[in-house]
Amino acid sequence: MQTATKLPIALGLALGLQIPAFAGEPIPVEPAAPAPSNPGNWCEWLQGVPPIYKNPENPYIQELKLEGRLQFQMAHLEGEDVNGSDYSSDFNEFRRFRLGAKGKFLQYFGAKYQVDLVDDTRVDAEPNDGVNFDYAQIDEAYLSFDLAKAIGDSPFDKLELKYGRQKFVLGIEALESSNKLLTVERSALSNKVYGGNFGSNRPTGLTVDGEIGSWIFSGSLYSSTVDGADNQGFSGWQDGIIYLASVDYRVNKQLIVGTDYVYNGANVTDGEDSIMNYAWANSINGQYDAGKWGVIGDFIYGDNGGARVGNGAGRQDNFWGVMVMPYCWIIDEKLQWVGQYEHGSASDADGFRINSRYGRARGTDGTSGIDVNSGRGDNHNSFYTGLNYYLCGQNLKIQGGIEYQTMDTPVGDFDTLTYLLAFRTYF
Repeated sequence: MQTATKLPIALGLALGLQIPAFAGEPIPVEPAAPAPSNPGNWCEWLQGVPPIYKNPENPYIQELKLEGRLQFQMAHLEGEDVNGSDYSSDFNEFRRFRLGAKGKFLQYFGAKYQVDLVDDTRVDAEPNDGVNFDYAQIDEAYLSFDLAKAIGDSPFDKLELKYGRQKFVLGIEALESSNKLLTVERSALSNKVYGGNFGSNRPTGLTVDGEIGSWIFSGSLYSSTVDGADNQGFSGWQDGIIYLASVDYRVNKQLIVGTDYVYNGANVTDGEDSIMNYAWANSINGQYDAGKWGVIGDFIYGDNGGARVGNGAGRQDNFWGVMVMPYCWIIDEKLQWVGQYEHGSASDADGFRINSRYGRARGTDGTSGIDVNSGRGDNHNSFYTGLNYYLCGQNLKIQGGIEYQTMDTPVGDFDTLTYLLAFRTYF
């Protein structure tokens, strides 16, 4: 022990021993609280990274916090194309790498700014540029206003306005953050109405979110304008408007049901942009979580539209699909099994499309000799089974899965079998 350490300890003991002599009566001393079993627990830190600044009494800035996520995954694909030719591909990619900040200010306002910091094109069918760690685009950037707090006495448990570049949500899989997905990728049905239309882009919009008792509701207006070559920032409002409404109801602690509806008001034939390639869609969804096990379900029906939204022959008329995802804990809070069945259909021959990850990657560039009709068809089935291992809850996990899918196309059928392994972490 260092001398500098001995001195304050000795002084403390000496003073402590003198207390009874001055007090006359012995003073009962409560036993000290036991020290934390692991005061340097990295998992607790990851799950509760403290804000950079927090002071609810400050009239100007109440809170400022950093956030980020890193997602890496690998896949091996084996398939048979529409001509009966076998093909296979191996992939590894940094799926997402994002950093950002969010905060609260002036008592009623909030802000979020998050950017993508990796551009990994190695899964693209076209010749790729590899992986680049650099600024790629804005993920989300918006201002919010707490209406419920500003109003004061109101029936709303939550009422908030948001404006800016933000996530578009339709269907129960899109509602869940990529940080907490139970499968490695969202289903083709979800991507049909959500990610597959926007890619990694975020539309500029005005949203109101609210809660009253067991009811949760949301309404949004989004710009259909695509500003800039890659739509990396904010969009103007010179083109059509996309209307989105959602209502959910908590039946009890285990069950929640909801519905979402979106209408695309853009008209490409009038020279307007349309970031969506369908006219409208409706989702009826729900989740039952019994603790040890649960199930998530979604039924989606919509209209591909026609020339108004930029679709040609074979990609018009109606589409529909169903997704069922059961799950259960093998080891509580550590090891989880997940299954998923998804079916998608369309009235037109090319009205439905599978995900780029990974069923149609490397098979749509026209130079590989493999023909999967660009992943388009009118009847799709997918079966997924996987395990999730949670090292630190959702904040740090490893996911493994196997997906088998088939697609009927106007030029023949094709099928793929994909093995997936993913690493996910966020704070």
